[in-house]
Amino acid sequence: MKTTSDSDKKPFSTGPEFALQADLQDPMNVFRERFFFPDPRLIYLDGNSLGPLLKKTGDTIEEFTRAQWGEKLIESWNDHWVDLPEKVGNRIARLVGASDGEVVVADSTSVNLYKLAHGALKLRRGRNRVVSDTMNFPTDLYILQGILKEAGPQYELVLAGTKEGIHPDLEELEALITEDTALVVLSAVAFKSGYFYDMAAITEMAHRKGAFILWDLSHATGAVPVGLRAANADMAVGCTYKYLNGGPGSPAFLYVRKDLQPLLQSPIQGWFGEENPFRFDLDYTPAGSSRKYLAGTPPILSLAAIGPGVEILLEAGMENLRHKSLLQGEYLLFLAREFLFPLGFSSGSPEDPERRGSHIALRHPEAYRICQAMIHGRIIPDFRDPDIIRLGITPLYTTWTGLHKTVMRIREILTSGEHLRISGEKKKVT
Repeated sequence: MKTTSDSDKKPFSTGPEFALQADLQDPMNVFRERFFFPDPRLIYLDGNSLGPLLKKTGDTIEEFTRAQWGEKLIESWNDHWVDLPEKVGNRIARLVGASDGEVVVADSTSVNLYKLAHGALKLRRGRNRVVSDTMNFPTDLYILQGILKEAGPQYELVLAGTKEGIHPDLEELEALITEDTALVVLSAVAFKSGYFYDMAAITEMAHRKGAFILWDLSHATGAVPVGLRAANADMAVGCTYKYLNGGPGSPAFLYVRKDLQPLLQSPIQGWFGEENPFRFDLDYTPAGSSRKYLAGTPPILSLAAIGPGVEILLEAGMENLRHKSLLQGEYLLFLAREFLFPLGFSSGSPEDPERRGSHIALRHPEAYRICQAMIHGRIIPDFRDPDIIRLGITPLYTTWTGLHKTVMRIREILTSGEHLRISGEKKKVT
């Protein structure tokens, strides 16, 4: 589908008329109608944290529970379920530029990172360094710290710094990747600033020193075009509950380049990763495919719920989604510079749109209380310490009018002092 709108043809303007006209000409409107948004006032800008419910997902779950589980019972294992981790993985592969048999859905992002990082270190014996950066999602660093603690005191995790918390220090990163480096682990899109790495360039940087690279695609899959094969990436992990709209706690996925699969072993040897799980051998033989990275019985109901979110992205096309995302990101920053920067806001995202993912980070000392005031008015962003409001742009349903209303609402909150009447005590989930 062709994604052109009024916003492609003329400079942005600050009035609501521009946003209204852009919405009227937006070919993505057909997709918004497929989501469950019962409150017409709601402006949802948190799809980068939890994607909303697709109407088809509800239908899929109902059909699953009634027909597959309710009527067919255990027969559905052979008829529908046993190969579902690989089937859904093959569909996700099309979103991340991988081939059939290279992506499998399993467990959580953290568990999958553990499997792949552990396996990578085993393949690079004699190298004692793992490199990441301070922009990486903390759970990735926690997993790596745990692995290296078990591996022994000779191993070290070193972190490259950032420039103002927005861009990675690429010179420092390159200097830290030495001949002693076994593995480089980075988030393709940084969870705070939204910085989008040049994956091919960084992968080549790691490979020059003989290191593996493992990409966390949690904020990238469904948000930006990802080309794992084109970048010659070794491994990747990612979640399905953000831009893939798989639902809270939906299972994650992992990618291993096909030529590495015979070599890279999972440290968690569960029965679903066995060559023939229903032979029930007492000695483990790994499957000869990406299935080897499964462990226990897959969460079938959650797996089924992922499908509609993947299919709508494939239908819309990642290049089309990226085109609208870039335009809306520029528009949002245009409005922020005009109305919010004079009131103490600043950008926490890269200025270069090509180096941004699909969320905009705005900084303000009172970010948390402003965020809570927005939520009270049915505009849903999220907050990240210490001073960031993240505004997630999801082209399938984010409207131009919604972005304009959001900026006007933030301005109203600041000028009225409404946020000052809200407690600064943070909730468990921010």
